[in-house]
Amino acid sequence: MRNHHIRLLFTIMLIASAAALTGCPQSASPPGVDVDADGGASSATPSGTIRISGAWALYPMTVKWVEEYRAIHPEVRIDVSAGGAGKGVADALGGMVDIGMVSRAIRPEEISKGGWFVSVARDSVFPIASEANPVLEQLRETGVTRETFAAIWMTGEVTTWGQAAGTENTETLSVYTRSDACGAAETWARFLGGEQEDLGGTGVYGDPGLTEAIRKDPLGIGFANLNYAYDPKTDLPIEGIFIVPLDVNGNGRLDEDEDFYATGDQVVQALSEGRYPSPPMRDLYLLCKSAPEGATRDFITWVLTEGQKYVREAGFVPLDDETLAAEMKKLEQQ
Repeated sequence: MRNHHIRLLFTIMLIASAAALTGCPQSASPPGVDVDADGGASSATPSGTIRISGAWALYPMTVKWVEEYRAIHPEVRIDVSAGGAGKGVADALGGMVDIGMVSRAIRPEEISKGGWFVSVARDSVFPIASEANPVLEQLRETGVTRETFAAIWMTGEVTTWGQAAGTENTETLSVYTRSDACGAAETWARFLGGEQEDLGGTGVYGDPGLTEAIRKDPLGIGFANLNYAYDPKTDLPIEGIFIVPLDVNGNGRLDEDEDFYATGDQVVQALSEGRYPSPPMRDLYLLCKSAPEGATRDFITWVLTEGQKYVREAGFVPLDDETLAAEMKKLEQQ
């Protein structure tokens, strides 16, 4: 019996020693929280869900950002959907999403409702036609002036492809516009001196829909955001689509510094160098109902810092250092 008690005591001592060596600390930090050297919680690791909706223009860039951000923050779920800048603004200000993607200037009334926003990249809107266009070669040589585009969409004074290209062709233009409230249409209209409601033509929903309509219509003319005019896999215009050159200086011919439409990379370079007017070049924004917090704030901070290295490769124009500093200041001041 004595030996049995000794063995039992010895076993208890071994168990106690093991518990002392391997047991949990007195206070454990909750999941997703880093612990500093003193055992207290430090900065929280981003977690939760971020909901994003809005502009078709910014959608491809945002998808790329989300992929790269989640590679280092897999604990954050991010849902992204496109539906036009108008939807992004309404969803964000209405609290339906955390971030709205906006491809036009933020309006004063949206700011007065508490809207908080930052610029995150740049791109442009381009006029597009079918590769089967009857005056394609003439358009390649002369381009089309802003005044002619305005006469097509705004006043309806130009109705044939011959008038648009300066030839005798009498085939009637098929004019298309966007049916959804979107940054592309508003930006294109601003370039032509009006508002989206002033644009004539058959309304089509979304960039993909309008591009497809033009592709199927040899007499069609429309407009598209940069990343829906060019194929990201080939860096060439979407198959069946012709980017109608803009005669920027209006001299009736496409000069060397105006001829940069062969590839998406050439276009981005031209935009970066200011060889295309603004509008239709424009800033792209992320909009929140109020100053962002938690994972949303962390994601936007990452977009303005590490995320900028993905902008050019995704076919967008990166922000200049001065603009980036100004946008980062908005985060720091909140």
